[in-house]
Amino acid sequence: MTVAEQRWEQFFRYGPYILLGLSSSLAAATARPLMTRPELYAAAAVLPVALLHEVWWSRTRDGLPEFAPAGRIHYAVRTVLAAVLTWYNPFFAVYAVLGYFDAGVLLPRRWVYAGLVATAVTMAGSQSGGLPPASALNWVAFGALFVLNAFLALVFARIAVEEAEAARRKAATIAELERANARLEQALEENAGLHAQLVVQAREAGVADERRRLAAEIHDTIAQGLTGIIAQLQVVTGTDDPQVARTHAERAAALARRSLGEARRSVQNLAPSALAHDELPRALEKTVDEWSRRSGVTALFTVTGSVEPLHDEVAATLLRIAQEALANTARHAGAGRAGVTLSYMGDEVTLDVRDDGRGFDPQAPPARTRTNGFGLDGMRHRAARIAGTVSVESEPGGGTAVSARVPLVRHG
Repeated sequence: MTVAEQRWEQFFRYGPYILLGLSSSLAAATARPLMTRPELYAAAAVLPVALLHEVWWSRTRDGLPEFAPAGRIHYAVRTVLAAVLTWYNPFFAVYAVLGYFDAGVLLPRRWVYAGLVATAVTMAGSQSGGLPPASALNWVAFGALFVLNAFLALVFARIAVEEAEAARRKAATIAELERANARLEQALEENAGLHAQLVVQAREAGVADERRRLAAEIHDTIAQGLTGIIAQLQVVTGTDDPQVARTHAERAAALARRSLGEARRSVQNLAPSALAHDELPRALEKTVDEWSRRSGVTALFTVTGSVEPLHDEVAATLLRIAQEALANTARHAGAGRAGVTLSYMGDEVTLDVRDDGRGFDPQAPPARTRTNGFGLDGMRHRAARIAGTVSVESEPGGGTAVSARVPLVRHG
């Protein structure tokens, strides 16, 4: 309850007694010139009735619903008592003025104006010299004052109704805002919980993604390098020609140094060493030539379309896919020829690696073991990280074609 509401509550509780006492004092002071002896006795008889009525109302009003029937009865009885007292002495209008203040509180809206007009009759009679008017001039004054009192009462009542309606709308708006704020706070709490879950999931996804990256990098660098080193050392141990042994030992040492460098780059998440000084076409050409010399398989590299500088991640992904596809060809295909084609096609780049080897059934790929089966999954995962795809076409005895399609994202 606001301060203003508390003040009005105190007025409605104690004001009637104060105004009734004040009007009684004024009436007593002016009794000799304004009242006859019978009027004095009659007022003295009505006054206790008014006081008892106010006592009854004070004890009844607490806990009553708005516009309860008891409130209407109280307003009607008090209006009649105030009119009778004012009939005997005009100064009792001080008590009758209460009707202007609580008509909107005690009466239903359709009865408020009637209550105000009834109070205006009493007030006009008091202001015109008492009821009934003693002369024609008093009647004229009564009529004019009644019109004035009724007009002012109705105007102020209308203003009060509009203010009350505005206050109700404001209260409803505030209540709705409070409910909206409560819903917003609840939503914020839920969002905070979801954010925490997303942070945890993102952290877990980042850890898993980094593990997959390192696994793929290790497979593409260390594992392939070790495979090449083993192949070269097998030639060294299987030949009696010192020159051949020296050549393959030097190749094994070069592969070991390169693999060590790639391992360091993988741990630091850097681009492959082949891209450190060359663009992707030149790096692929060198990779294909080196793979051809090492594996003994004739390989041809081709570039189609307008060459454009690619984003580092796109270039590294295509290079790693080409290395893995060639490594699979060397290990499993038994091919005599291989071809690598890099195509710039407007908004995407494609990489095709083909061989004429023994092929396989893509619907029944070999089971993953410690030595194989990771390559295709690794290539697909690498491409998916940059919104690309990898497809494989092969059949037993018909060779294999690996095709990677990725968005063309330019460097910088």
